[in-house]
Amino acid sequence: MKKLVIASLFVASLGSLTAMAEEMTGYISDAMCGAKHHEVSEKNTQCIKKCIEHADAVLVVGDKVVKLDADSSTKAKAFAGQNVKVTGTTDGGVLKIDTIAKAE
Repeated sequence: MKKLVIASLFVASLGSLTAMAEEMTGYISDAMCGAKHHEVSEKNTQCIKKCIEHADAVLVVGDKVVKLDADSSTKAKAFAGQNVKVTGTTDGGVLKIDTIAKAE
C-alpha cells in the first residue's frame, strides 16, 4: 500500500511539472531596444545584432518583452532578429528556455 501511495504521488508530480512548461512564439531582440523593433526586418535585425553584443537577449511576444535567464540569453543570441518558437518555464517573470528553434 505504501508503495502505491508513493508511486501515485510521483506520477502526480510529473504531471504538474509538465503543466508548468510554456510554449511561446515571438522574436529575439536585445534588452536595450526590446519591443521597439516591432517586426522582423533587415534594418531591425542589423540593429539587434549590433546591440545584442552589449546587452542580454529578450523574447518579444506581441508588445510584451520577456526577460531570459543568463543561459537562455546565451542560447537566444544565435537567433537575434529572428522569429522563434520556444518552450520553457517562467519563474518570477524570467523565462528559462528548454528548447528554441526558428519559427516557420
